[in-house]
Formats: sequence, structure tokens, C-alpha cells
Amino acid sequence: MTGNSCRGLFEAVSFAARAHRHQVRKDGQTPYCAHAFRVCLTIRHIFEIDDLTTLTAALLHDTLEDTPTDYDEICDAFGDDVADCVAALTKDMRLPEARREAVYVEQLLAGNWRVTICKLADCYDNLVDSRHLSRPARLRQIQRVSCYLEALRSRLPEKAGNAFAIVEAMLEEARAWE
Repeated sequence: MTGNSCRGLFEAVSFAARAHRHQVRKDGQTPYCAHAFRVCLTIRHIFEIDDLTTLTAALLHDTLEDTPTDYDEICDAFGDDVADCVAALTKDMRLPEARREAVYVEQLLAGNWRVTICKLADCYDNLVDSRHLSRPARLRQIQRVSCYLEALRSRLPEKAGNAFAIVEAMLEEARAWE
């Protein structure tokens, strides 16, 4: 990646940091934006994918769901492709949980390979981060990731095969923590 191509990525880092500025992770201490940054780093350095649209979407993947940011803001700042990926990675929090999860899985399955990669990196980071949670919260995280992986397995894009295997291995490691 060149300096010019990274400019948008740097802008997304700042955008995510501003959007999540008052939020912390479930441990009550870690700034939430650390999760967005780690998801991006997982894609780049663990999954070895350097597609800028994917990396940008990873940085912004929780902004629609967890902040006042709207689709148009992301679209205006980062383009349709990034905004569409972020929208596909966003749960509709107005729905009851069971319905929300079902609709969300449908969105993930309808998404392109970038959506799948971002979701896999999100799962990976949530599993790594679950080590710091209470046992019940960790078990919920493991169960949720298991459900996502099972659903994604049915329509796994070729580009996501390696990433899927890495997350599966992390899931098995997380299960061994119990």
C-alpha cells in the first residue's frame, strides 16, 4: 500500500475513533475503538488481505450499529462500497434479539466476500477478547461465534477460506479455555 492509498484508511481510523470516543469494551476499560482497529489489523496481518475497501469497512463495521453515525455519512466519506459493507455488518437493534440475529445472518450471507472477511475478523477479535470476560459472557461469545461460523460455512466465498480456518482454530482454542 502506498501513502496515497492509505490516506482513506487513516481517515477511517480517525472517523472510527471519533464515532466510538465515549464507548468501552465489555471489560469496562478498553476503549471501544481498539476493537475496530484490531479487526482491521486481523484482516491485514493475520488473514493477509490488503484490500483497502475491506480494511476501511473493518474499521467502521460497528459505527452504524453502536453510534449515531448513519449510512449517508459513511457513504459520503468513504463511498458506496464501504457503506454497503458496513450496512451488511449492522444489526437492526430495533428488532427482538432472536429475530435480529436471524435477519443479521441473512444479511451476512447475502453480503459479498468483504463482508464475510470483516465478520470473520470481528469473530476472531471477539474470541480473543473474550478471555477477559466472565465465564458466562465468554460462553455466550463462543456460542454466538459458533452460530455465525455455521451459517457462513454454507456460503463461504473462496477468498474467505483461509480466514475461516483461522477463526475455526481460534474458536477451538477458546473452547479449550473452559
